[in-house]
Amino acid sequence: MAAESTPLALPVLPLDDEVVLPGMVVPLDLSDSEVRAAVEAAQAAATSEPGKPRVLLVPRIDGTYAATGILGTVEQVGRLADGDPGALIRGRDRVRIGAGTTGPGAALWVEGTRIDETVPERSPGSPLRPGKGDPYPGQVAELVTEYKALATAWLRKRGAWQVVDRVQAIDDVSALADNSGYSPFLSTEQKLALLETADPVARLKLATQQLRDHLAEQDVAESIAKDVQDGVDKQQREFLLRRQLEAVRKELRELNGEQEGEESDDYRSRVEAADLPEKVREAALKEVDKLERSSDQSPEGSWIRTWLDTVLEMPWNERTEDAYDIQGARAVLDAEHAGLTDVKERITEYLAVRKRRAERGLGVVGGRRGGAVLALVGPPGVGKTSLGESVAHAMGRRFVRVALGGVRDEAEIRGHRRTYVGALPGRIVRAVKEAGAMNPVVLLDEIDKVGSDFRGDPSAALLEVLDPAQNHTFRDHYLEVELDLSDVVFLATANVLEAIPEALADRMDIVRLDGYTEDEKVVIARDHLLPRQLERAGLATDEVTLDEGALRKLAGEYTREAGVRALERSIARLLRKVAAQHELGERELPLTVGDGDLRALVGRPHHVPESAQEPAERRTAVPGVATGLAVTGAGGDVLYVEASLADPETGAAGLTLTGQLGDVMKESAQIALSFLRSHGAELELPVGDLKERGAHIHFPAGAVPKDGPSAGVTMTTALASLLSGRLVRTDVAMTGEVSLTGRVLPIGGVKQKLLAAHRAGITTVIIPKRNEPDLDDVPAHVLDGLDVHAVTDVRQVLELALSPATNGAAPEVPVAV
Repeated sequence: MAAESTPLALPVLPLDDEVVLPGMVVPLDLSDSEVRAAVEAAQAAATSEPGKPRVLLVPRIDGTYAATGILGTVEQVGRLADGDPGALIRGRDRVRIGAGTTGPGAALWVEGTRIDETVPERSPGSPLRPGKGDPYPGQVAELVTEYKALATAWLRKRGAWQVVDRVQAIDDVSALADNSGYSPFLSTEQKLALLETADPVARLKLATQQLRDHLAEQDVAESIAKDVQDGVDKQQREFLLRRQLEAVRKELRELNGEQEGEESDDYRSRVEAADLPEKVREAALKEVDKLERSSDQSPEGSWIRTWLDTVLEMPWNERTEDAYDIQGARAVLDAEHAGLTDVKERITEYLAVRKRRAERGLGVVGGRRGGAVLALVGPPGVGKTSLGESVAHAMGRRFVRVALGGVRDEAEIRGHRRTYVGALPGRIVRAVKEAGAMNPVVLLDEIDKVGSDFRGDPSAALLEVLDPAQNHTFRDHYLEVELDLSDVVFLATANVLEAIPEALADRMDIVRLDGYTEDEKVVIARDHLLPRQLERAGLATDEVTLDEGALRKLAGEYTREAGVRALERSIARLLRKVAAQHELGERELPLTVGDGDLRALVGRPHHVPESAQEPAERRTAVPGVATGLAVTGAGGDVLYVEASLADPETGAAGLTLTGQLGDVMKESAQIALSFLRSHGAELELPVGDLKERGAHIHFPAGAVPKDGPSAGVTMTTALASLLSGRLVRTDVAMTGEVSLTGRVLPIGGVKQKLLAAHRAGITTVIIPKRNEPDLDDVPAHVLDGLDVHAVTDVRQVLELALSPATNGAAPEVPVAV
């Protein structure tokens, strides 16, 4: 560390926002009163002491004196270059400033202690640091070399070759670090940090870091300046070359006898030659006029060219001829999709009406053509998306799919304004442009997944697109001309109808796809899924065969869904297993897979019907468990309700509900409990237990939210079974809302629920009497396999659902009709 020596008494020469380091020689203006007073005081003191006058150079930053100053000697007093009186002062040593003292003259005198910067000899294990005159060992030598290299690089950029030699000749570490005081790029704060760093090695490190940072900043600045200059040079070259090119083209036109023309003339001729509607032609010619008046460098010119290219590429008067072979279209739909009778009938009706309108000259009525807007609503995997391609195939039209899932920007539907950089037309216009005709089949996929945020509501923008009374004058924000969409067949797909805004759903013809029966799944697997997966697995159609029993077991016990996606994955897994075993030499081809071979190939079944289980294993093998029917996002499903009574000694009364239930379902449970309490004597049930003991109703699959009133009869049956001790029949499932008087009220989703009961192996279903007309939508072969009872009162439900009392159990519940 640096050592301190004897105190000195020196006059203070303040330096405003300036710092002088040892070794530096600086001229100071004596016209400044403080500078003159300090120099005169130093000269007066020098008359009594030998040597040159000495002053203390102290930086004064924002009016505050630094704690460290520089002992300076007045080398010469005379005139500066501009003629003003001045003094030449050389910095000598660092001085730590102490208390004030007295001295001659008007200057401020202070006591100071010279900081001795010599480094004591190193002790073993201490860092390598040289003393004056010592050679530079280890890291210090590398630091000195690095500083000199950086200083040389900087000085060479400035052309200061003489200074380079002087820096290279400095051997002392302290003097080398203090030499940075001459650097013009250092700020006052950086120089002050060098002044206050007494350790020569630490000071040299600081100076090196400052010089390194400056060189890095200088390199970045030079790189940016070079890039800017290169860009300017490129623009100038491009401008000159374009001018030269125009001059060459002009000379060529004159040699060939052609008249002078411009790019705008090319657009004008293209617009006049194009087959455009009259209003579109007028708008395009106006834009061509603007293009002719704009300069080549104007950004508006590029916007106009892009807009004109888009308008000219649109198929304004292009239409494909519809295939009016009604029977052929129905055959195409039947060949490509099994089931889906409602959709096929709706498409067939549309084609029949179009054919009759065309035959009678009614193709366009009131400016509108006969388009269609259908919404296919159903669970995943039932073929909604693939049905769009089949519809286009059956009609002989071009097909375009527009994915709307996750779209949150209104401009995705209506387009961006042309003033925005990178503006594009909306997805509807792009779909028509991609199709190359004004009457394609446009599939709006996942319309219920459209979101909304601060960028607008895309579903609101779809209101005009999907309104047959308005879409013949649809305006895209980018085109800003009317586009006739009345001849487009829009097919929208959705999983949940309730997720579609009511105003948008009102504009569409809703067609429900409620899922496939087991027989339909077998047909789909045999005719569509199996051939496709055989090709993907690299197997020929005659190498692997799945008999009907295997397909039926895959559909019934390995997958339980409304669609066929899981069934296709199971078939793919089976074929991959067969292909792998054949390559390993474990199995010979050709192979016929039966239902007994499935366990070895795809594992155990995941879903076993209640009717196929042993009595002790069935869910309804104990009193208090009833089977209900529900509708989920994946179609219909079987829902079990479990009820129990608390121990009377616990004193817990009331009703406890679990299973993540909604408010409506909680109210249904309260209604069921109230009905049994008020009519328990009539039904010969021990309702006293309900007053003394708490009832608990639980819906399994507790992580799945559940709501709705249709589980009312199921909860009533479960509680009645618990109180009476009579089991609920295994083959019975029920649905319906219950009232306080015991009436069974209608519910929705009858078709989906009956399909779920059929898949689960249920044979008897109880539904409300007022839902009896809904049975017309259920496939006939499903109804043939179910014994459906339509009831009006919950007493009928109890009579049908509860098993007879045995072994002294509670008597059979009487029925009040």
